[in-house]
Amino acid sequence: MNNKDKFDKYKQLLIEWSAKMNLVAPSTLNDIETRHFADSAQLADILPTNVNIVDLGSGAGFPGVVLAIMGWNVTCIESIGKKALFLNTVKKELGLSNLTIFNGRVEDYIKTMSDDNTVFTARAFAPLIKILDYTRSKNSRLFLLKGRQIESEIDTAKTKYKFKHTLIPSKTGDGYIVIIQKDR
Repeated sequence: MNNKDKFDKYKQLLIEWSAKMNLVAPSTLNDIETRHFADSAQLADILPTNVNIVDLGSGAGFPGVVLAIMGWNVTCIESIGKKALFLNTVKKELGLSNLTIFNGRVEDYIKTMSDDNTVFTARAFAPLIKILDYTRSKNSRLFLLKGRQIESEIDTAKTKYKFKHTLIPSKTGDGYIVIIQKDR
């Protein structure tokens, strides 16, 4: 199955499963390619190629599944069992051997992982300060898809954490990609 076929099948699964559970906002189902796939795929332009990705709070698989389809080794962390079941179904249906699904809490997974060549991603997961709380013990970079309020989130996070950041305007909306390099 080529990548186009994988994205077509992923879209089909999203539509089917969204009829039974809240995976994505119903108003976005008519624009899955741009609103979800292209939004997630824009990380491919800036992510290093030789890293393992840990996607925090993966939900319906954004950006984790999209990046796995594009070739990265990805672990999606999802605490809600029904959403983890969806992600495992996507993994199986698309034949994504480079995708791992962890059905549990972010903090539990992070305790078990090493720092080796890992970056964190997230989209619509938590405020920046909470993401930094979760990842504080790891010397990793973060590549986050965030909304218009990111500068306020950065200001709040800098009251507790020291980090360097880069903001890149989103290609698909009015949000940003924020790249965080933590200082230890």
